[in-house]
Amino acid sequence: MQQLLQKSQTKIRQIGFYNTLHQLFLKTINNFMLFKILRGVTLQKIDPKFLDYPSHFKPMLLSEQMLRHYSSDPVNEISASFIDEAMAKGDECFGIFDGAVLASYGWYSRKPTHIDPPELFLHFSPSFVYMYKGFTHHDYRGQRLHAIGMNLALKHYLEQGSKGLVSYVESSNFDSLKSVYRLGYMNIGSIYLIRLFGSYQSFTSKGCEPFELELKLLI
Repeated sequence: MQQLLQKSQTKIRQIGFYNTLHQLFLKTINNFMLFKILRGVTLQKIDPKFLDYPSHFKPMLLSEQMLRHYSSDPVNEISASFIDEAMAKGDECFGIFDGAVLASYGWYSRKPTHIDPPELFLHFSPSFVYMYKGFTHHDYRGQRLHAIGMNLALKHYLEQGSKGLVSYVESSNFDSLKSVYRLGYMNIGSIYLIRLFGSYQSFTSKGCEPFELELKLLI
């Protein structure tokens, strides 16, 4: 009992009282059914401070051939099956290289993309580009490469006529939420997902409507 109390006190110090209650609520309800709250976010303005980076880094869109090459190294966390699916949808990978090392990357899609659970797809307005699967090589963490790559990608897509990026973070992932807000993302609303007796139901808050952000079982 004392150990549990100490653990709870540590958690409260780390993320706050209300966030701790939120995590406890989700954990409890997920003992009986799947229940997730996804926070929709958007990034529409470039932050100039993230467009300045050391000259030894080289940002670019990766070709399929490059992706296949780098997928052979498990450290890059890109599987062949993932590339197959992403390429079939026309998704793009924007990466940052340090010489031959793939230091960081992020994926960008204009089409509905499956989430977890994988039978569900996130749909969004064609005016926006969905950002997902951000990665930074463990040797390059703390160098703001994720922010640099995302702002360079945003610049690229804005120049192509898009209104900006959209993404989502699970409501209990407070570290990721803090990170995306620090990068300039704005909260646009929430998607509530329930699976009960094998059937999915999802509900979106009003703020998601202008972005057409919703979950569907089929594309």
